[in-house]
Amino acid sequence: MEGPEDPGGTARAAAFFDVDNTIVRGASAYHLARELHRRQFFGMRDILFAVRHSIAYALYGENLRRIAAIKERALRLMIGRSVAEIISIGEDVYDEVLDLRIFPGTRALLNAHLLAGHEVWLITATPTEISDLLARRLGATGALGTRVEAVDGYYTGRLEGTMLHGAGKEVAVRKLAADRGLDLSLSYAYGDSINDVPLLSAVGHPCAINPEPRLRAHAGTAGWPVRDFRSRRRSMREDLRTGARSARWAGAAWATTVVVRAVVRQVRSRAGV
Repeated sequence: MEGPEDPGGTARAAAFFDVDNTIVRGASAYHLARELHRRQFFGMRDILFAVRHSIAYALYGENLRRIAAIKERALRLMIGRSVAEIISIGEDVYDEVLDLRIFPGTRALLNAHLLAGHEVWLITATPTEISDLLARRLGATGALGTRVEAVDGYYTGRLEGTMLHGAGKEVAVRKLAADRGLDLSLSYAYGDSINDVPLLSAVGHPCAINPEPRLRAHAGTAGWPVRDFRSRRRSMREDLRTGARSARWAGAAWATTVVVRAVVRQVRSRAGV
């Protein structure tokens, strides 16, 4: 695939990037959740809830009712928490962890779009506390993420709008393009999951980055280019630790994400997997 080009004239192009496993190795919300867990934002009862749902997900796959239950539980954990506190924690997490987990190849691609004069937007189910932070640190134009409602600086436990997942990403991008006068036929999109197909299909230049097997197969059928910036030497321990598969459908569930990964990692290590 050739690099991005400046469309010239009055047309405005943009590049839309998914976050987890596209920009950041693994689940970005996991690292925020781990820090929230360390600061006792949630406890054992929440851990058991997460374990039960993670087992069901592993056995039966995605289920909208299960996603809704996890989202509701995670949102309840945020009621009364200070927005300023979460943002401050997010800054620490970026400096200590996330900056080191950004794929150099994706960072270079993002910078190439900026140099070409394109707007660059992160489109993700990841909480805005992480997506906005990543956009700012990477120099992107902005980010659309899952936003939790806050009143007077404190979370209410309700979402503003819906979780940006699957077709929701396409809806958000089309609205953004209309609001900002962007030409989607000249624009680019990058994602790693089969759930990113609606987003990728909305632009003239889709590209699968670090794709899961289903997206790789779809990209082959659709004739989309594929880029893989992952290290071939990545260990199984690293794969288990990132646990990106479950994070895609629970981007807002900060508190449950860390627990699911910790439990799965422990169970598999004891089993000798």
